[in-house]
Amino acid sequence: MRLSKSGLSTGLQYLVPLAILFTFIVLRWQNVPVVDQLRLTLFDVYQQIAPRQYEDVGVRIVDIDEHSLEEQGQWPWPRTRLAQLLYKLRASGAVVVGFDMVFAEPDRTSPSRVIADWPQSPEQDQISELAKQLPDHDQLFAQFIAGTGNVVTAVQLRNGAFEALPRQVGNFSAAGEAGRVLSDFVPVLPSAAKNLDVIEGAATGNALINVSPEQDGIVRRVPLLAAIDDDQPVIGKPVYPTLTVEMLRVLQNAPKTMLVRMSGASGSARWTNSEGIASVRVGAITIPTDHAGNMWVHFTGHRPDRYLSATDILDGTIPAETLQNKMTVVGTSAAGLLDLRSSPLNRVIPGAEIHAEMLEQMLLEHFLTRPYWAAEIEMLSLLLVGLFFIIAVPRLGAIWPAIIGLGIIAGALGVSWWAYTDKLLLIDPLYPIVSLIAVYLATSSLGFMRTEGERRQVRAAFANYLSPALVEQLAQHPEQLKLGGETRDMTLMFCDVRGFTSISEGFKSNPQGLTQLINRLLTPLTECILDREGTIDKYMGDCIMAFWNAPLDVERHAHRACDSALAMFEALDVLNAERLEEANRDGQVFLPLNIGIGINCGECLVGNMGSEQRFDYSVLGDAVNLASRLEGQSKNYGVNIVLGEDTAQRVEEDFATLELDLIAVKGKTEAVHIFTLLGAGTLRSSDAFTTCQTLHVQMLDAYRSQKWDLAEDLIAKCREASRDVGALSELYDMYVERIATFREAPPPAEWDGVFVANSK
Repeated sequence: MRLSKSGLSTGLQYLVPLAILFTFIVLRWQNVPVVDQLRLTLFDVYQQIAPRQYEDVGVRIVDIDEHSLEEQGQWPWPRTRLAQLLYKLRASGAVVVGFDMVFAEPDRTSPSRVIADWPQSPEQDQISELAKQLPDHDQLFAQFIAGTGNVVTAVQLRNGAFEALPRQVGNFSAAGEAGRVLSDFVPVLPSAAKNLDVIEGAATGNALINVSPEQDGIVRRVPLLAAIDDDQPVIGKPVYPTLTVEMLRVLQNAPKTMLVRMSGASGSARWTNSEGIASVRVGAITIPTDHAGNMWVHFTGHRPDRYLSATDILDGTIPAETLQNKMTVVGTSAAGLLDLRSSPLNRVIPGAEIHAEMLEQMLLEHFLTRPYWAAEIEMLSLLLVGLFFIIAVPRLGAIWPAIIGLGIIAGALGVSWWAYTDKLLLIDPLYPIVSLIAVYLATSSLGFMRTEGERRQVRAAFANYLSPALVEQLAQHPEQLKLGGETRDMTLMFCDVRGFTSISEGFKSNPQGLTQLINRLLTPLTECILDREGTIDKYMGDCIMAFWNAPLDVERHAHRACDSALAMFEALDVLNAERLEEANRDGQVFLPLNIGIGINCGECLVGNMGSEQRFDYSVLGDAVNLASRLEGQSKNYGVNIVLGEDTAQRVEEDFATLELDLIAVKGKTEAVHIFTLLGAGTLRSSDAFTTCQTLHVQMLDAYRSQKWDLAEDLIAKCREASRDVGALSELYDMYVERIATFREAPPPAEWDGVFVANSK
């Protein structure tokens, strides 16, 4: 019996660590997300400790920043202004201009389009004829693009139904990987947001601006080429270069066909899954990539030296020599234009700066690479050292293998750091180290169990090392948690000040007064939310984002949000009354403060989100985006509060709600029913509201059935019935205008009443 027990124990002492070792090798071979994230985190630390040193090689970002929007007007700008910007860039010596934006829709400021929105009249017809003789802004912009030359326009790959292929200028041929095509390896998306044909056709190059973050939202690699699934029965999909590659090609006046070298072209046989793309050659410059054609970005971090404000260029306040022989990326850092990314060095960085950093690396031929053999070396090292531990620990005890292991760990970290700083190679020592520590712990623990003979002692030792009480403590105190989150059913609210630009203009000479006014407004609004168990997510200038049912459970959270919204308008009325009295007393012009609110319910991800350096407790999800869109629609429908359909269903028995429309909000393809909140239970049970609601439902049915005469008659009755219910005149004015439009241009017979919103 004693020999049998000894033989069983000895077998386990080798088999268990071997199983752990090969499990770690398989996980590394399959490159599971946790393993990949561990490696990427280490590479982030390397860049944070030793970022790329900035060298000015003539790359500039022409930034449509907040200052430019203040001076030149809100985005989108007229194409004539962009043409002027382009002309000034090229006239000042900029050698290549790349646009980090897509001109997918016609310019609404073109004379013919402006006139089309005017009321019909004989005078307007005469003006329309004159307007037709004026140049179209898109065509004018295209003429400037063609006339100045060396301009690269942008394409944004996206999900969705395929519409049309963008113009392909730069293209690729592949060497190696017989029988395979490029679209087998590069990212493939089903559709693309392309420029207007007249603009796209005038450009010297046309390229992708997709900057895809990793699974944690951080940009580390950027595809140099990607394909569009045009759903055609041919071998391979159309492959397009990214913006930086196309700008580099235009700069060198290189051939339109660029060479992609596949890893199989080297002729080397490997036992890891390393087939794919090895490099992209553009003119005289070869850019190494990973197997999917991604370039590793070696960041310097945010550098103001790269930036030139677009308004300064338009105003001529920048010396002409500033742009001489410069490559320029026209992009935006304005938060409202939503082109912000995260990098290993910056939590928020404009997408244009990522393109600029890539261009600098290409011009310097300074490339951070992770060679195909790195994974093989890492796994081979893991295998050899792991076998050493499995064999040595039972024979030498735990101490000497631990000392040797510490030396190996220090050497691996040193070699990896040297490879990064001296050779620009990314070699991962962390996963092998973690794996070897696990193997060592398993081997030494099993040895301890065999020599001591009591499993209870080992369990006690591990309990002391990894206390279950710690997990309970973290569960009880979420503020101690690191990155992560949970899915919850939540209610979201967005509140924004209407007409804030007009109000802020009155404080140009008194910014402190504007700050005091905003604080004076946000304080009571915030109290309305907090008093009803809401959580303030963030303040965005004059906007509040709040949510309910996190981090603590809130019963009937949709009701709490609606209560808060109504209370906010009561608090706003009190504040406006105080301000009116102050304005009359001081002899000043009084501008009332008005707000719009959007409320929506749904499943969201909530928790600590961000980067390892900085994170916030926040919420993400489609329900959040829809809540933001609903707030933006409050002004379009002339109401104070807009509710999502789910929210309205939850509160309809206790609050006075009316359906506004069936709408496809900007950014979504599916239509949703939206509602307005008029009051609480007292109004809900009143005869005036019941009458108004009945007529309103009948009006919507008539409208969606294209019974225009009946709908107009019901609108008139709704106006009368709504006088004691709420301010709905603007809503009914909107429906009158729509009906007038549909009388002239009737919708299809199968039209279901969906209104497609073109604005947020």
